[in-house]
Amino acid sequence: MLEGTIPSSIKNCSSLRSLILSHNKLLGAIPPEMARLTNLQEVDLSFNELNGTLPKQLANLGYLHTFNISHNHLSGELPAGGFFNGISPDSVSGNQGICGSVVKKSCPAVSPKPIVLNPNATFDPDSGEVASPLGAGHKRILLSISSLIAISAAAAIVVGVIAITVLNLRVRATTVSRSAVPITFSGGDDFSRSPTTDSNSGKLVMFSGEPDFSTGTHALLNKDCELGRGGFGAVYRTVIRDEYPVAIKKLTVSSLVKSQEEFEREVKKLGKLRHNNLVKLEGYYWTTSLQLLIYEFLSGGSLYKHLHEAPGGSSSLSWNDRFNVILGTAKCLAYLHQSNIIHYNIKSSNVLLDSSGEPKVGDYGLARLLPMLDRYVLSSKIQSALGYMAPEFACRTVKITEKCDVYGFGVLVLEVVTGKKPVEYMEDDVVVLCDMVREALEDGRAEECIDPRLQGKFPVEEAVAVIKLGLICTSQVPSSRPHMGKLLTY
Repeated sequence: MLEGTIPSSIKNCSSLRSLILSHNKLLGAIPPEMARLTNLQEVDLSFNELNGTLPKQLANLGYLHTFNISHNHLSGELPAGGFFNGISPDSVSGNQGICGSVVKKSCPAVSPKPIVLNPNATFDPDSGEVASPLGAGHKRILLSISSLIAISAAAAIVVGVIAITVLNLRVRATTVSRSAVPITFSGGDDFSRSPTTDSNSGKLVMFSGEPDFSTGTHALLNKDCELGRGGFGAVYRTVIRDEYPVAIKKLTVSSLVKSQEEFEREVKKLGKLRHNNLVKLEGYYWTTSLQLLIYEFLSGGSLYKHLHEAPGGSSSLSWNDRFNVILGTAKCLAYLHQSNIIHYNIKSSNVLLDSSGEPKVGDYGLARLLPMLDRYVLSSKIQSALGYMAPEFACRTVKITEKCDVYGFGVLVLEVVTGKKPVEYMEDDVVVLCDMVREALEDGRAEECIDPRLQGKFPVEEAVAVIKLGLICTSQVPSSRPHMGKLLTY
């Protein structure tokens, strides 16, 4: 007998897994804030008086396996993606306004309003002619005026089409001059807007909006702006579009990029990827000798810095923060694998945090951009000295699959829980994190491995369970490692 609306404050129930509110008298819309309940698995809102449209953000709920909204007054198209791509028709029945392929009902298109030339005229069904209330004597005059109006309207439309075509041609020409060859490099370090077409000019493409480096000449690749360096290149911070910050990765393997067409095709595929825990690829820059990838900038820094470079050796990451990082990274990798993309380079320096502490995985898909890379180049470039590399990289006969990412994820899990690097070099020894934790678990000392900076502020059973999960992922045999999608059900 519950009445009223579902409050937006339901977002505060962050651990909620099951929400059963069927057969009540609930009114109003389903709040978009419900999409913040990332642990939701089961939702039943059937047999209520709910109305409005379903929030599109609900498609981002990764654990959802039941969502029943039948017998309400909901309308509009169902959210696209995730669970809703395979939702049962019975779960949405009884909502006359719901449309989409699931209910086999096309959504209505917006139809243009008819043009009324003479709103005072009436239609005579006997004669089939339009009659004027002014009398029959004015019939010819009205018909003549109507004809003139129709001709004038047609002429106006033709003129409008011509004008728009001319404007489009001018805009396209301007866009070509701005984006096809918008950047020149001085000494390989600075780039600025220039209309020239010399050999140093290149092609800049932004996936959302017009490219605009409106600050003029700007040292985008100046060492003062450098954020860090990796196996494939350095990353710099700069601003575009009225102080909008971005991170630019300068690839240092240009000799392996042979085809502009293939490079652009793969970059555009990566640019279409969208996930809450994935660093968004904003655009790219191309010349035959230089390629740049433009990503969104995240102010929170890398997970590596929070774990290993915190001031005074401390860490502000609580157990909940660390668990959220592990969960968000798992969701992102599961999404990449569903998109047939192997990351190849999972490590704490490639997991970034936004201003609210939400994890986002970066540096993905480089193997697709660089098809000339084989496993030996990859292993020397990214993971071999860091402890994240799956053992099958060393064996030419074993196929490289997404299970390599699972191994790297397992190492990352242990790194987050223990606060230790995957490989630590002592004076007389080298400590491999996976081996150390596995030995401690076998001796019943797993709790001793947990980062002492947490100072006991964590659920011991949960922390030990996460350690065990990390060890399962770092199994030496690829087939013994679970798929990322399966991990999310543990």
